Amino acid sequence: MSPAVWQIAESARQASRQFATIPSVQRDAAIRSAADAIEQTCQQLLEANAKDLAVADVMLTSGEINLASYERLRLTDKKIADMSRSMRAVASLPDPLGRVLQKTELDTGLVLEKISCPIGVLAVIFEARPDAVTQISALALKSGNAVILKPGHEVEHTASLLFHTMRHSFAKHGIAEDSVSLIAGREAVGELLNESGLIDLVIPRGSKQLIEFVQANTHIPMLGHAEGICHVYVDAAADLQMALDIIDDAKTDYPAACNAAETVLVHEAVAMAFLPLLADRLQAKSVKLRGCDQTKAILADSSIASVDDWNREYSDLVLAVRVVPSTDEAIRHIHTHGSSHTETVVTEDRAVAEEFLAQVDAAGVFHNASTRFADGYRYGFGAEVGISTSKLHARGPVGLEGLTTYKYVLRGTGQLARTYQGANARPFSHRQLSTE
Repeated sequence: MSPAVWQIAESARQASRQFATIPSVQRDAAIRSAADAIEQTCQQLLEANAKDLAVADVMLTSGEINLASYERLRLTDKKIADMSRSMRAVASLPDPLGRVLQKTELDTGLVLEKISCPIGVLAVIFEARPDAVTQISALALKSGNAVILKPGHEVEHTASLLFHTMRHSFAKHGIAEDSVSLIAGREAVGELLNESGLIDLVIPRGSKQLIEFVQANTHIPMLGHAEGICHVYVDAAADLQMALDIIDDAKTDYPAACNAAETVLVHEAVAMAFLPLLADRLQAKSVKLRGCDQTKAILADSSIASVDDWNREYSDLVLAVRVVPSTDEAIRHIHTHGSSHTETVVTEDRAVAEEFLAQVDAAGVFHNASTRFADGYRYGFGAEVGISTSKLHARGPVGLEGLTTYKYVLRGTGQLARTYQGANARPFSHRQLSTE
């Protein structure tokens, strides 16, 4: 570790140990103050973002970033307003800390409580995502965690202005400056990933390459997902107009999002009627279709899908389409080619819906709803630090709950462990008590 990076991590660790004791009302006021300041800095943010976009233009031309990343980087008045709105939504949520999750009387005068508490220090490494700064900082502050932000080169100007704006607002409300830190430079990534003694959780937000690099180069627990290969399955009993609306929304609302649909599976019983309607709807919005042989036979203008197309996160106006003979085959396809992110079934058959919801193994499984609902704000979390496809600790959009852990607090009156051992051992009561 270079002295600068080590010192930032060490200072964040020290700040995290005091941070959780700050009253919730103080943390909430700091978040709201930062949200106000960001809106007031709108013009400066757009100017800083223009500098980043100039860098990104060169990277886009050279292939270092794709169009989806470029669009994520671009700020607008609406995006800035959305960032502030999301921060205020986080501030309005109940305090996640100090909640008694479970309370057990072990014996008279000996009570064990399971209490929610912060994880500690978060390291967030992100590419081309200005909103990662505001979402993660607000969630970290609300949940009592210190956070170290490492933006990609293409977003440094925007991230730096957002960081300094928020840090100034936090300081006005008595929040230690070291609770939120920002570092720059590619070499800092490797240094952060080596510091498992100071950092408790690393959160990469960006390309598949970034996430795989983090996975391969750290012993720190990681939260995130490698890809968002999301499917919409149109069942034989689907309302076809509903299916069109859902697929349109899932593909075209924000193609660069990880919860955008990448593949549509259509039951063969409705393929002849549905696929021409789908082609008309999506081609009017410049979506390119890549289909299986059966799809190509129905839609002459579609391209033939390669094997790789079923495994691709396009993050663009491209959609793979496959005709399947059954719900079982749709589920097999999802488990073979999906990324355990978000999957949707469109059907009016409740039995089919329940089969799909029960059998599909993904962080989000929906019935008659767009995959775009897989989002922390839409779930009522205020914001998210990312979407996790892991099955451990947190899964799906990760909000405040995913940034807390718990500890056991035991309150006694002088009890000794040896009293409960041996032939004349005193018995435990293990009586569950109300957590109210």
